Amino acid sequence: MSDKKERILQATEKLLAEYGFHGLSMQMVAKEAGVAAGTIYRYFEDKDDLLYQLHDHILGYVAIKLSQNVSDDMPLKQRFHTMCLNIWEMATRGDAPLINRGQFDNLPRRDSHEQRLLEKQLFVKVDQLFDEGKACGLFKNLDNEILSVLSLEPSCCLARKHVNGVFKVSDEALEAAIDASWDAILQH
Repeated sequence: MSDKKERILQATEKLLAEYGFHGLSMQMVAKEAGVAAGTIYRYFEDKDDLLYQLHDHILGYVAIKLSQNVSDDMPLKQRFHTMCLNIWEMATRGDAPLINRGQFDNLPRRDSHEQRLLEKQLFVKVDQLFDEGKACGLFKNLDNEILSVLSLEPSCCLARKHVNGVFKVSDEALEAAIDASWDAILQH
């Protein structure tokens, strides 16, 4: 990816986190990215395309961070625990402003076969974790998307509340929350 395109995506994410969709203009993005307004259109067809590509860019970033230090030879619980801590670290360090503000879910996205394939490729480690857990009878026999919502998404929500000052989460409470999320997907 070119440096300019990367700067445009980062500027868009920052401005969306600050001003939301209605407050975002291509001129603001250009100014924040330090490029001419016309330069944006060399990389993006229009505002919708910019937002679609931002969605995919953030997904790629999250997938890399989520899978960091996770290896296939780790026990399932250790992989899960590492993924939850990776989510926590990413959110509490402010690496993903749109995720921290809960606006990522509102980004426009393409509902296409290609989009679903991209997401499946990006989050292969998550699917692998859930598939292995179901295959050995450890996890509930639910769709991987449902298992993810029950187990990994609570880490995002908890980190967002912690970062936004809704309440503070101690290390002990974080560990207990991760254990509770693990328990939510176990076959009982």
